[in-house]
Amino acid sequence: MRTNYCGAINATYLDTTVTLFGWVHRRRDHGGVIFIDLRDREGLVQIVCDPDNVTAFQIAEKIRNEFVLSITGKVRKRPEGTINPALHSGEIEILVTDIEVLNTSLTPPFLMDDDNISEVVRLEHRYLDLRRPAMQSNLRLRHRVAMAVRVFLDQHGFLDIETPMLTKSTPEGARDYLVPSRVNAGHFFALPQSPQLFKQLLMISGFDRYYQITRCFRDEDLRADRQPEFTQIDIETSFLSADEIMFLMEEMIRGLFKSVTQIDLPNPFPRLTYADAMFKYGSDKPDLRMALEFTELTDIMKEVTFKVFREAAEKPGGRVAALRIPGGGSLSRKEIDDYTNFVGIYGAKGLAYIKVNDMAQGIEGLQSPILKFLPQETVQAILSRTGAGNGDLIFFGADKAKVVNESLGALRIKIGHEHGHAEQAWKPLWVVDFPMFERDEEENRWQALHHPFTSPADGHEDLLESDPGQALSKAYDMVLNGSEIGGGSVRIHRQEVQSKVFRALNISDQEAQEKFGFLLEALQYGAPPHGGIAFGLDRILTMMTGSESIRDVIAFPKTQRAQCLLTHAPSSVDEKQLRELSIRLRQVENKSATQG
Repeated sequence: MRTNYCGAINATYLDTTVTLFGWVHRRRDHGGVIFIDLRDREGLVQIVCDPDNVTAFQIAEKIRNEFVLSITGKVRKRPEGTINPALHSGEIEILVTDIEVLNTSLTPPFLMDDDNISEVVRLEHRYLDLRRPAMQSNLRLRHRVAMAVRVFLDQHGFLDIETPMLTKSTPEGARDYLVPSRVNAGHFFALPQSPQLFKQLLMISGFDRYYQITRCFRDEDLRADRQPEFTQIDIETSFLSADEIMFLMEEMIRGLFKSVTQIDLPNPFPRLTYADAMFKYGSDKPDLRMALEFTELTDIMKEVTFKVFREAAEKPGGRVAALRIPGGGSLSRKEIDDYTNFVGIYGAKGLAYIKVNDMAQGIEGLQSPILKFLPQETVQAILSRTGAGNGDLIFFGADKAKVVNESLGALRIKIGHEHGHAEQAWKPLWVVDFPMFERDEEENRWQALHHPFTSPADGHEDLLESDPGQALSKAYDMVLNGSEIGGGSVRIHRQEVQSKVFRALNISDQEAQEKFGFLLEALQYGAPPHGGIAFGLDRILTMMTGSESIRDVIAFPKTQRAQCLLTHAPSSVDEKQLRELSIRLRQVENKSATQG
Protein backbone atom coordinates (compact mmCIF):
# COMPACT_ATOMS: atom_id res chain seq x y z
CA MET A 1 0.00 0.00 0.00
CA ARG A 2 1.09 3.59 -0.59
CA THR A 3 2.75 5.10 2.48
CA ASN A 4 3.16 8.64 1.19
CA TYR A 5 2.51 11.03 -1.68
CA CYS A 6 5.58 11.80 -3.80
CA GLY A 7 5.55 15.54 -3.24
CA ALA A 8 5.01 15.17 0.51
CA ILE A 9 8.32 13.39 1.23
CA ASN A 10 11.04 15.51 2.84
CA ALA A 11 14.04 15.22 5.15
CA THR A 12 11.89 14.22 8.13
CA TYR A 13 11.54 10.80 6.46
CA LEU A 14 15.30 10.08 6.27
CA ASP A 15 16.22 6.39 6.58
CA THR A 16 12.59 5.25 6.39
CA THR A 17 11.19 2.90 3.75
CA VAL A 18 8.35 4.29 1.67
CA THR A 19 6.03 3.02 -1.04
CA LEU A 20 4.92 5.54 -3.66
CA PHE A 21 2.67 5.56 -6.72
CA GLY A 22 2.91 8.06 -9.55
CA TRP A 23 3.74 9.01 -13.12
CA VAL A 24 7.19 9.28 -14.66
CA HIS A 25 7.88 12.98 -15.15
CA ARG A 26 11.45 12.51 -16.40
CA ARG A 27 13.87 9.61 -16.76
CA ARG A 28 17.61 10.32 -16.86
CA ASP A 29 20.28 7.69 -17.52
CA HIS A 30 23.59 8.94 -16.11
CA GLY A 31 25.72 6.05 -17.31
CA GLY A 32 25.20 3.38 -14.75
CA VAL A 33 22.63 5.11 -12.50
CA ILE A 34 19.07 5.87 -13.63
CA PHE A 35 17.19 8.79 -12.07
CA ILE A 36 13.42 9.04 -12.29
CA ASP A 37 11.37 12.09 -11.28
CA LEU A 38 8.16 10.53 -10.01
CA ARG A 39 5.12 12.81 -9.94
CA ASP A 40 1.72 12.74 -8.28
CA ARG A 41 -0.77 15.41 -7.32
CA GLU A 42 1.43 16.61 -4.44
CA GLY A 43 4.57 17.13 -6.51
CA LEU A 44 7.84 15.44 -7.49
CA VAL A 45 10.41 13.23 -5.81
CA GLN A 46 13.68 11.90 -7.23
CA ILE A 47 14.00 8.13 -7.49
CA VAL A 48 17.43 6.46 -7.85
CA CYS A 49 17.80 3.05 -9.55
CA ASP A 50 21.23 1.55 -8.77
CA PRO A 51 22.65 -1.18 -11.07
CA ASP A 52 23.41 -3.28 -7.97
CA ASN A 53 19.66 -3.99 -7.86
CA VAL A 54 19.66 -5.85 -11.17
CA THR A 55 15.91 -6.53 -11.40
CA ALA A 56 14.85 -2.97 -10.61
CA PHE A 57 17.53 -1.55 -12.91
CA GLN A 58 16.41 -3.64 -15.87
CA ILE A 59 12.84 -2.46 -15.39
CA ALA A 60 14.00 1.16 -15.09
CA GLU A 61 15.87 0.92 -18.40
CA LYS A 62 12.56 0.35 -20.21
CA ILE A 63 10.60 3.08 -18.45
CA ARG A 64 9.47 6.15 -20.39
CA ASN A 65 7.63 9.40 -19.63
CA GLU A 66 4.12 9.03 -18.16
CA PHE A 67 4.48 5.34 -17.30
CA VAL A 68 2.59 4.61 -14.08
CA LEU A 69 4.86 3.15 -11.39
CA SER A 70 4.82 1.65 -7.95
CA ILE A 71 8.14 1.99 -6.17
CA THR A 72 9.43 1.02 -2.75
CA GLY A 73 12.71 2.36 -1.44
CA LYS A 74 14.68 4.01 1.30
CA VAL A 75 14.75 7.77 1.82
CA ARG A 76 18.31 9.18 1.88
CA LYS A 77 19.99 12.58 1.61
CA ARG A 78 20.90 13.88 -1.82
CA PRO A 79 24.64 14.20 -2.44
CA GLU A 80 26.22 17.57 -1.69
CA GLY A 81 25.57 20.09 -4.46
CA THR A 82 22.47 18.35 -5.86
CA ILE A 83 19.86 19.76 -3.48
CA ASN A 84 16.88 21.37 -5.27
CA PRO A 85 15.39 24.09 -3.00
CA ALA A 86 12.44 24.56 -5.41
CA LEU A 87 11.03 21.16 -4.39
CA HIS A 88 9.50 20.16 -1.07
CA SER A 89 11.42 16.89 -1.55
CA GLY A 90 14.53 18.68 -2.81
CA GLU A 91 16.84 17.57 0.03
CA ILE A 92 16.22 13.87 -0.36
CA GLU A 93 16.01 11.07 -2.90
CA ILE A 94 14.73 7.51 -2.72
CA LEU A 95 16.97 4.53 -3.43
CA VAL A 96 14.74 1.94 -5.07
CA THR A 97 14.47 -1.56 -3.65
CA ASP A 98 11.44 -2.58 -5.71
CA ILE A 99 9.78 -1.13 -8.81
CA GLU A 100 6.71 -2.17 -10.77
CA VAL A 101 5.26 -0.78 -13.98
CA LEU A 102 1.51 -0.54 -13.36
CA ASN A 103 0.85 0.74 -16.89
CA THR A 104 2.74 2.01 -19.90
CA SER A 105 2.01 5.16 -21.86
CA LEU A 106 2.19 6.33 -25.43
CA THR A 107 4.48 9.29 -26.01
CA PRO A 108 2.32 12.24 -24.88
CA PRO A 109 1.64 15.13 -27.30
CA PHE A 110 3.34 17.56 -24.91
CA LEU A 111 5.56 17.54 -21.85
CA MET A 112 3.84 18.05 -18.52
CA ASP A 113 6.04 21.04 -17.64
CA ASP A 114 5.68 22.75 -21.02
CA ASP A 115 3.88 26.09 -20.73
CA ASN A 116 3.81 26.81 -24.48
CA ILE A 117 1.02 24.51 -25.65
CA SER A 118 -1.86 25.49 -27.91
CA GLU A 119 -5.18 25.57 -26.09
CA VAL A 120 -6.77 23.34 -28.74
CA VAL A 121 -4.21 20.60 -28.05
CA ARG A 122 -4.66 21.05 -24.32
CA LEU A 123 -8.45 20.71 -24.53
CA GLU A 124 -8.29 17.76 -26.92
CA HIS A 125 -6.10 15.93 -24.38
CA ARG A 126 -7.55 17.47 -21.23
CA TYR A 127 -6.86 14.37 -19.12
CA LEU A 128 -3.14 14.93 -19.85
CA ASP A 129 -3.35 18.70 -19.49
CA LEU A 130 -4.80 18.20 -16.01
CA ARG A 131 -1.65 16.30 -15.02
CA ARG A 132 0.41 19.44 -15.52
CA PRO A 133 1.50 20.98 -12.19
CA ALA A 134 -0.13 24.34 -13.01
CA MET A 135 -3.52 22.74 -13.62
CA GLN A 136 -3.16 20.46 -10.59
CA SER A 137 -2.44 23.55 -8.49
CA ASN A 138 -5.47 25.40 -9.89
CA LEU A 139 -7.91 22.58 -9.17
CA ARG A 140 -6.46 21.95 -5.73
CA LEU A 141 -7.00 25.66 -5.01
CA ARG A 142 -10.56 25.32 -6.29
CA HIS A 143 -11.16 22.57 -3.72
CA ARG A 144 -9.68 24.67 -0.91
CA VAL A 145 -11.83 27.67 -1.82
CA ALA A 146 -15.00 25.56 -1.93
CA MET A 147 -14.16 24.00 1.43
CA ALA A 148 -13.43 27.38 3.02
CA VAL A 149 -16.79 28.69 1.78
CA ARG A 150 -18.59 25.64 3.15
CA VAL A 151 -16.90 25.95 6.55
CA PHE A 152 -17.76 29.66 6.85
CA LEU A 153 -21.38 29.23 5.83
CA ASP A 154 -21.82 26.19 8.08
CA GLN A 155 -20.43 28.15 11.02
CA HIS A 156 -22.98 30.90 10.32
CA GLY A 157 -25.99 28.59 10.26
CA PHE A 158 -26.45 28.09 6.50
CA LEU A 159 -27.84 24.78 5.25
CA ASP A 160 -26.60 23.12 2.04
CA ILE A 161 -29.80 22.28 0.14
CA GLU A 162 -29.94 21.03 -3.46
CA THR A 163 -32.37 22.50 -5.96
CA PRO A 164 -33.57 20.91 -9.24
CA MET A 165 -31.47 20.66 -12.39
CA LEU A 166 -34.61 20.09 -14.50
CA THR A 167 -36.90 23.05 -14.10
CA LYS A 168 -39.28 25.42 -15.91
CA SER A 169 -38.16 27.70 -18.72
CA THR A 170 -38.48 31.38 -17.80
CA PRO A 171 -37.00 33.24 -20.78
CA GLU A 172 -36.62 36.64 -19.12
CA GLY A 173 -32.82 36.55 -18.99
CA ALA A 174 -30.29 34.71 -21.14
CA ARG A 175 -31.39 31.87 -23.40
CA ASP A 176 -32.22 28.62 -21.65
CA TYR A 177 -30.75 25.23 -22.39
CA LEU A 178 -33.87 23.15 -23.10
CA VAL A 179 -34.28 19.46 -22.31
CA PRO A 180 -37.11 17.66 -24.14
CA SER A 181 -39.39 15.45 -22.07
CA ARG A 182 -39.98 11.92 -23.40
CA VAL A 183 -42.87 11.24 -21.02
CA ASN A 184 -44.59 14.57 -21.71
CA ALA A 185 -44.28 14.79 -25.48
CA GLY A 186 -43.84 18.29 -26.86
CA HIS A 187 -42.89 19.73 -23.48
CA PHE A 188 -39.49 20.81 -22.25
CA PHE A 189 -37.53 21.26 -19.07
CA ALA A 190 -34.88 23.97 -18.83
CA LEU A 191 -31.51 23.68 -17.15
CA PRO A 192 -31.35 26.35 -14.42
CA GLN A 193 -29.71 29.70 -15.17
CA SER A 194 -29.62 30.05 -11.40
CA PRO A 195 -31.55 28.56 -8.45
CA GLN A 196 -33.14 31.99 -7.87
CA LEU A 197 -36.80 31.04 -7.52
CA PHE A 198 -36.15 27.82 -5.62
CA LYS A 199 -33.97 29.53 -3.03
CA GLN A 200 -36.71 32.11 -2.52
CA LEU A 201 -39.18 29.26 -2.05
CA LEU A 202 -36.82 27.77 0.54
CA MET A 203 -37.01 31.03 2.48
CA ILE A 204 -40.81 30.87 2.32
CA SER A 205 -40.45 27.28 3.57
CA GLY A 206 -38.73 28.54 6.72
CA PHE A 207 -35.17 27.25 6.24
CA ASP A 208 -33.92 30.76 7.00
CA ARG A 209 -30.36 30.35 5.67
CA TYR A 210 -29.52 28.38 2.52
CA TYR A 211 -26.46 27.89 0.35
CA GLN A 212 -25.41 25.70 -2.53
CA ILE A 213 -22.29 25.43 -4.67
CA THR A 214 -24.10 24.56 -7.84
CA ARG A 215 -23.89 24.36 -11.61
CA CYS A 216 -25.80 26.90 -13.68
CA PHE A 217 -26.41 27.00 -17.43
CA ARG A 218 -26.83 29.87 -19.88
CA ASP A 219 -26.95 29.58 -23.64
CA GLU A 220 -25.21 32.86 -24.41
CA ASP A 221 -22.31 34.14 -26.44
CA LEU A 222 -19.06 33.19 -24.76
CA ARG A 223 -15.97 35.13 -23.75
CA ALA A 224 -12.85 34.35 -21.75
CA ASP A 225 -14.82 34.78 -18.51
CA ARG A 226 -17.99 32.97 -19.64
CA GLN A 227 -18.93 29.30 -19.97
CA PRO A 228 -22.23 27.65 -20.94
CA GLU A 229 -22.07 25.81 -17.62
CA PHE A 230 -20.50 27.49 -14.63
CA THR A 231 -20.38 27.18 -10.86
CA GLN A 232 -22.15 29.56 -8.53
CA ILE A 233 -21.86 29.98 -4.77
CA ASP A 234 -25.55 30.58 -4.20
CA ILE A 235 -26.70 32.09 -0.90
CA GLU A 236 -30.03 33.24 0.54
CA THR A 237 -31.08 34.35 4.00
CA SER A 238 -34.20 35.61 5.76
CA PHE A 239 -34.69 38.58 8.07
CA LEU A 240 -31.45 40.39 7.19
CA SER A 241 -31.22 43.85 5.66
CA ALA A 242 -29.10 44.63 2.62
CA ASP A 243 -26.40 46.10 4.88
CA GLU A 244 -26.37 43.00 7.08
CA ILE A 245 -26.11 40.68 4.08
CA MET A 246 -23.25 42.74 2.61
CA PHE A 247 -21.43 42.76 5.95
CA LEU A 248 -21.65 38.99 6.27
CA MET A 249 -20.64 38.27 2.67
CA GLU A 250 -17.77 40.74 2.83
CA GLU A 251 -16.53 38.91 5.92
CA MET A 252 -16.68 35.62 4.02
CA ILE A 253 -14.75 36.88 0.98
CA ARG A 254 -12.15 38.68 3.08
CA GLY A 255 -11.56 35.56 5.16
CA LEU A 256 -11.49 33.39 2.03
CA PHE A 257 -8.73 35.43 0.38
CA LYS A 258 -6.75 35.55 3.63
CA SER A 259 -6.94 31.84 4.43
CA VAL A 260 -6.42 30.52 0.91
CA THR A 261 -4.07 33.03 -0.73
CA GLN A 262 -2.74 35.11 2.23
CA ILE A 263 -4.16 38.25 0.58
CA ASP A 264 -5.42 40.96 2.93
CA LEU A 265 -8.47 42.73 1.51
CA PRO A 266 -9.49 46.07 3.04
CA ASN A 267 -11.97 46.25 5.91
CA PRO A 268 -14.52 47.52 5.16
CA PHE A 269 -14.93 47.45 1.39
CA PRO A 270 -15.70 50.91 -0.01
CA ARG A 271 -19.16 51.51 -1.46
CA LEU A 272 -20.08 53.38 -4.62
CA THR A 273 -23.54 54.09 -5.97
CA TYR A 274 -24.36 52.92 -9.47
CA ALA A 275 -24.86 56.54 -10.53
CA ASP A 276 -21.42 57.57 -9.25
CA ALA A 277 -19.76 54.53 -10.81
CA MET A 278 -21.17 55.34 -14.23
CA PHE A 279 -20.44 59.08 -13.81
CA LYS A 280 -16.80 58.59 -12.80
CA TYR A 281 -15.80 55.39 -14.59
CA GLY A 282 -18.48 54.60 -17.18
CA SER A 283 -18.89 51.12 -15.67
CA ASP A 284 -20.93 49.44 -12.95
CA LYS A 285 -17.90 47.27 -12.18
CA PRO A 286 -15.12 49.86 -12.00
CA ASP A 287 -11.48 48.85 -11.67
CA LEU A 288 -10.21 51.02 -8.82
CA ARG A 289 -6.59 50.01 -9.34
CA MET A 290 -6.29 53.05 -11.62
CA ALA A 291 -7.18 56.54 -10.47
CA LEU A 292 -8.27 57.73 -13.94
CA GLU A 293 -11.75 59.30 -13.81
CA PHE A 294 -14.15 60.92 -16.27
CA THR A 295 -14.76 64.65 -16.24
CA GLU A 296 -18.30 65.76 -17.05
CA LEU A 297 -18.50 68.36 -19.85
CA THR A 298 -22.07 68.03 -21.14
CA ASP A 299 -23.24 71.33 -19.62
CA ILE A 300 -20.53 73.48 -21.26
CA MET A 301 -20.85 71.92 -24.72
CA LYS A 302 -24.45 72.89 -25.49
CA GLU A 303 -23.47 76.24 -27.04
CA VAL A 304 -20.24 75.35 -28.89
CA THR A 305 -20.12 75.37 -32.69
CA PHE A 306 -18.38 72.00 -32.80
CA LYS A 307 -21.30 69.88 -34.01
CA VAL A 308 -20.13 66.55 -32.57
CA PHE A 309 -20.01 67.93 -29.03
CA ARG A 310 -23.07 70.19 -29.28
CA GLU A 311 -25.43 67.55 -30.67
CA ALA A 312 -24.36 65.00 -28.06
CA ALA A 313 -24.88 67.57 -25.28
CA GLU A 314 -28.31 68.58 -26.57
CA LYS A 315 -29.81 65.16 -27.29
CA PRO A 316 -31.89 63.49 -24.54
CA GLY A 317 -29.70 60.94 -22.81
CA GLY A 318 -26.57 62.36 -24.46
CA ARG A 319 -23.24 62.92 -22.76
CA VAL A 320 -19.91 64.65 -23.36
CA ALA A 321 -17.11 63.50 -21.05
CA ALA A 322 -13.34 63.73 -20.92
CA LEU A 323 -10.68 61.30 -19.75
CA ARG A 324 -7.36 62.86 -18.70
CA ILE A 325 -4.29 60.65 -19.15
CA PRO A 326 -1.37 61.91 -17.03
CA GLY A 327 1.76 61.86 -19.19
CA GLY A 328 -0.35 60.87 -22.19
CA GLY A 329 1.14 63.63 -24.30
CA SER A 330 3.91 61.20 -25.24
CA LEU A 331 1.46 59.01 -27.16
CA SER A 332 2.23 58.88 -30.88
CA ARG A 333 -0.31 59.63 -33.59
CA LYS A 334 -0.36 55.91 -34.46
CA GLU A 335 -1.17 55.01 -30.85
CA ILE A 336 -3.99 57.55 -30.81
CA ASP A 337 -5.31 56.14 -34.11
CA ASP A 338 -5.19 52.63 -32.62
CA TYR A 339 -7.19 53.82 -29.62
CA THR A 340 -9.66 55.48 -31.98
CA ASN A 341 -10.20 52.13 -33.70
CA PHE A 342 -10.52 50.48 -30.29
CA VAL A 343 -13.36 52.71 -29.06
CA GLY A 344 -15.11 52.09 -32.37
CA ILE A 345 -15.77 48.56 -31.11
CA TYR A 346 -18.10 50.13 -28.54
CA GLY A 347 -19.96 52.32 -31.01
CA ALA A 348 -17.90 55.52 -30.71
CA LYS A 349 -17.67 57.36 -34.02
CA GLY A 350 -14.31 58.93 -33.22
CA LEU A 351 -11.92 59.96 -30.46
CA ALA A 352 -11.17 63.67 -30.17
CA TYR A 353 -8.17 64.71 -28.07
CA ILE A 354 -6.12 67.61 -26.78
CA LYS A 355 -2.41 67.34 -25.98
CA VAL A 356 -1.17 69.73 -23.29
CA ASN A 357 2.39 70.62 -24.28
CA ASP A 358 2.98 73.89 -22.40
CA MET A 359 0.27 75.49 -20.25
CA ALA A 360 2.30 78.72 -20.00
CA GLN A 361 1.74 79.38 -23.71
CA GLY A 362 -2.05 79.25 -23.41
CA ILE A 363 -3.85 77.97 -26.50
CA GLU A 364 -0.55 77.94 -28.41
CA GLY A 365 0.76 75.36 -25.98
CA LEU A 366 -2.03 72.92 -26.86
CA GLN A 367 -2.15 70.50 -29.76
CA SER A 368 -5.44 69.23 -31.21
CA PRO A 369 -7.39 69.21 -34.47
CA ILE A 370 -10.55 70.37 -32.61
CA LEU A 371 -9.16 73.53 -30.96
CA LYS A 372 -10.31 75.76 -33.83
CA PHE A 373 -13.92 74.71 -33.17
CA LEU A 374 -13.90 75.53 -29.43
CA PRO A 375 -14.11 78.98 -27.79
CA GLN A 376 -11.13 79.86 -25.64
CA GLU A 377 -13.26 80.00 -22.49
CA THR A 378 -14.51 76.46 -23.20
CA VAL A 379 -10.95 75.22 -23.60
CA GLN A 380 -10.00 76.87 -20.31
CA ALA A 381 -12.99 75.23 -18.61
CA ILE A 382 -11.89 71.83 -19.96
CA LEU A 383 -8.36 72.31 -18.63
CA SER A 384 -9.65 73.53 -15.29
CA ARG A 385 -12.18 70.75 -14.78
CA THR A 386 -9.84 67.95 -15.84
CA GLY A 387 -6.91 69.33 -13.85
CA ALA A 388 -4.68 68.81 -16.87
CA GLY A 389 -1.02 69.80 -16.74
CA ASN A 390 1.99 69.80 -19.01
CA GLY A 391 2.52 66.47 -20.74
CA ASP A 392 -1.07 65.29 -20.25
CA LEU A 393 -3.52 64.11 -22.90
CA ILE A 394 -7.29 64.59 -22.77
CA PHE A 395 -9.57 62.21 -24.67
CA PHE A 396 -13.22 63.06 -25.33
CA GLY A 397 -16.36 60.99 -25.73
CA ALA A 398 -19.54 62.52 -27.16
CA ASP A 399 -22.64 60.48 -27.96
CA LYS A 400 -25.47 58.73 -26.15
CA ALA A 401 -24.44 58.22 -22.53
CA LYS A 402 -24.33 54.44 -23.04
CA VAL A 403 -21.85 54.75 -25.92
CA VAL A 404 -19.70 57.30 -24.08
CA ASN A 405 -19.63 55.25 -20.90
CA GLU A 406 -18.80 51.97 -22.62
CA SER A 407 -16.18 53.36 -25.01
CA LEU A 408 -14.36 55.69 -22.59
CA GLY A 409 -14.72 53.11 -19.82
CA ALA A 410 -13.02 50.45 -21.94
CA LEU A 411 -10.38 52.97 -23.03
CA ARG A 412 -9.70 53.83 -19.39
CA ILE A 413 -8.98 50.18 -18.60
CA LYS A 414 -6.85 49.61 -21.70
CA ILE A 415 -4.70 52.70 -21.30
CA GLY A 416 -4.47 52.20 -17.54
CA HIS A 417 -2.92 48.77 -17.96
CA GLU A 418 -0.83 49.56 -21.02
CA HIS A 419 0.74 52.76 -19.64
CA GLY A 420 1.37 51.99 -16.00
CA HIS A 421 -1.61 53.68 -14.35
CA ALA A 422 -2.82 50.48 -12.63
CA GLU A 423 -1.65 49.58 -9.12
CA GLN A 424 -0.50 46.07 -8.32
CA ALA A 425 -3.19 45.67 -5.69
CA TRP A 426 -6.54 44.12 -4.83
CA LYS A 427 -9.30 46.72 -4.95
CA PRO A 428 -12.76 45.43 -3.93
CA LEU A 429 -15.88 47.53 -3.59
CA TRP A 430 -19.65 47.30 -3.38
CA VAL A 431 -21.74 48.97 -6.06
CA VAL A 432 -25.19 49.82 -4.67
CA ASP A 433 -28.39 51.70 -5.48
CA PHE A 434 -28.90 50.19 -8.91
CA PRO A 435 -31.85 51.24 -11.03
CA MET A 436 -34.69 48.75 -11.02
CA PHE A 437 -34.94 48.80 -14.83
CA GLU A 438 -33.08 49.63 -18.02
CA ARG A 439 -34.70 50.55 -21.32
CA ASP A 440 -34.68 48.10 -24.21
CA GLU A 441 -34.84 50.52 -27.14
CA GLU A 442 -35.38 47.81 -29.75
CA GLU A 443 -38.43 46.34 -28.02
CA ASN A 444 -39.47 49.69 -26.49
CA ARG A 445 -39.97 48.22 -23.03
CA TRP A 446 -38.34 48.12 -19.63
CA GLN A 447 -36.08 45.23 -18.61
CA ALA A 448 -34.99 44.28 -15.11
CA LEU A 449 -31.43 45.45 -14.57
CA HIS A 450 -30.70 42.54 -12.20
CA HIS A 451 -33.75 40.26 -12.27
CA PRO A 452 -37.48 40.83 -11.83
CA PHE A 453 -37.50 39.54 -8.22
CA THR A 454 -35.35 42.42 -6.89
CA SER A 455 -37.04 44.63 -4.31
CA PRO A 456 -37.46 48.35 -5.00
CA ALA A 457 -35.61 50.68 -2.65
CA ASP A 458 -37.52 52.09 0.30
CA GLY A 459 -39.88 54.81 -0.91
CA HIS A 460 -39.59 53.77 -4.57
CA GLU A 461 -42.47 51.31 -4.75
CA ASP A 462 -44.89 53.89 -6.15
CA LEU A 463 -42.44 54.69 -8.97
CA LEU A 464 -42.93 51.17 -10.36
CA GLU A 465 -46.17 52.42 -11.90
CA SER A 466 -45.68 56.18 -12.17
CA ASP A 467 -42.04 56.44 -13.34
CA PRO A 468 -40.22 53.06 -13.59
CA GLY A 469 -37.07 54.64 -15.01
CA GLN A 470 -36.47 56.52 -11.75
CA ALA A 471 -37.04 53.56 -9.42
CA LEU A 472 -33.96 52.32 -7.55
CA SER A 473 -33.54 48.81 -6.17
CA LYS A 474 -32.08 47.09 -3.13
CA ALA A 475 -29.43 45.44 -5.31
CA TYR A 476 -25.70 45.22 -4.60
CA ASP A 477 -22.75 43.86 -6.57
CA MET A 478 -19.35 42.94 -5.20
CA VAL A 479 -16.62 44.04 -7.61
CA LEU A 480 -12.93 43.16 -7.50
CA ASN A 481 -10.32 44.69 -9.82
CA GLY A 482 -12.88 45.47 -12.48
CA SER A 483 -14.73 42.14 -12.38
CA GLU A 484 -18.11 41.51 -10.81
CA ILE A 485 -17.54 38.50 -8.57
CA GLY A 486 -20.91 38.53 -6.83
CA GLY A 487 -24.35 39.99 -7.39
CA GLY A 488 -27.32 40.03 -5.09
CA SER A 489 -30.30 41.88 -3.74
CA VAL A 490 -33.06 41.98 -1.20
CA ARG A 491 -35.99 40.17 -2.84
CA ILE A 492 -39.64 41.08 -3.18
CA HIS A 493 -41.54 39.24 -0.46
CA ARG A 494 -45.03 40.70 -1.04
CA GLN A 495 -47.19 39.42 -3.88
CA GLU A 496 -48.69 42.79 -4.77
CA VAL A 497 -45.23 44.36 -5.23
CA GLN A 498 -44.09 41.45 -7.39
CA SER A 499 -47.15 41.91 -9.58
CA LYS A 500 -46.35 45.63 -9.96
CA VAL A 501 -42.85 44.76 -11.17
CA PHE A 502 -44.22 42.29 -13.70
CA ARG A 503 -46.58 44.95 -15.03
CA ALA A 504 -43.72 47.46 -15.29
CA LEU A 505 -41.89 44.87 -17.39
CA ASN A 506 -44.93 44.60 -19.66
CA ILE A 507 -45.65 41.08 -18.44
CA SER A 508 -49.40 40.66 -18.40
CA ASP A 509 -51.20 39.10 -15.45
CA GLN A 510 -51.94 36.04 -17.59
CA GLU A 511 -48.31 35.67 -18.69
CA ALA A 512 -47.10 36.18 -15.13
CA GLN A 513 -49.45 33.46 -13.95
CA GLU A 514 -48.24 31.06 -16.65
CA LYS A 515 -44.54 31.67 -15.94
CA PHE A 516 -44.45 32.51 -12.24
CA GLY A 517 -47.83 31.50 -10.83
CA PHE A 518 -46.22 29.17 -8.28
CA LEU A 519 -44.12 32.04 -6.90
CA LEU A 520 -47.01 34.52 -6.80
CA GLU A 521 -49.09 31.99 -4.88
CA ALA A 522 -46.25 31.14 -2.47
CA LEU A 523 -45.70 34.82 -1.66
CA GLN A 524 -49.23 34.94 -0.23
CA TYR A 525 -48.44 32.36 2.46
CA GLY A 526 -46.35 34.34 4.92
CA ALA A 527 -43.21 34.95 2.87
CA PRO A 528 -40.51 36.46 5.14
CA PRO A 529 -38.31 39.39 4.13
CA HIS A 530 -35.31 37.78 2.47
CA GLY A 531 -32.32 38.43 0.24
CA GLY A 532 -29.13 36.89 -0.94
CA ILE A 533 -26.24 36.86 -3.33
CA ALA A 534 -24.50 34.59 -5.83
CA PHE A 535 -20.74 34.51 -6.34
CA GLY A 536 -19.06 33.27 -9.49
CA LEU A 537 -16.68 30.61 -8.20
CA ASP A 538 -14.92 30.20 -11.55
CA ARG A 539 -14.34 33.95 -11.88
CA ILE A 540 -12.97 34.25 -8.33
CA LEU A 541 -10.54 31.41 -9.00
CA THR A 542 -9.46 32.92 -12.31
CA MET A 543 -8.47 36.06 -10.43
CA MET A 544 -6.80 34.22 -7.55
CA THR A 545 -4.63 32.15 -9.90
CA GLY A 546 -3.87 35.00 -12.31
CA SER A 547 -5.18 32.88 -15.18
CA GLU A 548 -5.97 34.47 -18.52
CA SER A 549 -9.08 32.35 -19.06
CA ILE A 550 -11.81 30.91 -16.90
CA ARG A 551 -11.12 27.61 -18.68
CA ASP A 552 -7.89 27.23 -16.68
CA VAL A 553 -9.77 26.75 -13.41
CA ILE A 554 -12.45 24.33 -14.70
CA ALA A 555 -11.64 20.65 -15.05
CA PHE A 556 -13.47 20.03 -18.31
CA PRO A 557 -14.47 23.36 -19.91
CA LYS A 558 -16.05 24.22 -23.23
CA THR A 559 -14.46 26.35 -25.94
CA GLN A 560 -15.70 29.78 -26.99
CA ARG A 561 -17.95 27.94 -29.45
CA ALA A 562 -19.50 25.99 -26.56
CA GLN A 563 -17.85 22.74 -27.65
CA CYS A 564 -16.00 20.06 -25.72
CA LEU A 565 -12.95 19.14 -27.82
CA LEU A 566 -12.29 16.09 -25.65
CA THR A 567 -15.64 14.32 -26.06
CA HIS A 568 -16.73 16.14 -29.26
CA ALA A 569 -19.93 17.40 -27.64
CA PRO A 570 -22.41 18.59 -28.72
CA SER A 571 -23.01 15.82 -31.23
CA SER A 572 -25.83 14.49 -33.36
CA VAL A 573 -28.11 11.76 -32.01
CA ASP A 574 -29.74 8.91 -33.88
CA GLU A 575 -33.25 9.01 -35.29
CA LYS A 576 -34.58 6.57 -32.71
CA GLN A 577 -33.74 8.93 -29.84
CA LEU A 578 -35.42 11.82 -31.64
CA ARG A 579 -38.58 9.79 -32.26
CA GLU A 580 -38.76 8.85 -28.58
CA LEU A 581 -38.68 12.55 -27.78
CA SER A 582 -41.26 13.44 -30.46
CA ILE A 583 -38.70 15.66 -32.19
CA ARG A 584 -38.16 16.05 -35.91
CA LEU A 585 -35.23 18.08 -37.19
CA ARG A 586 -35.93 20.55 -39.96
CA GLN A 587 -32.41 20.37 -41.31
CA VAL A 588 -29.16 18.79 -40.21
CA GLU A 589 -25.97 20.38 -41.49
CA ASN A 590 -23.60 17.72 -42.72
CA LYS A 591 -20.39 19.14 -41.37
CA SER A 592 -18.20 18.49 -38.40
CA ALA A 593 -18.12 20.89 -35.47
CA THR A 594 -15.53 23.59 -35.84
CA GLN A 595 -12.83 23.75 -33.22
CA GLY A 596 -12.54 27.05 -31.47
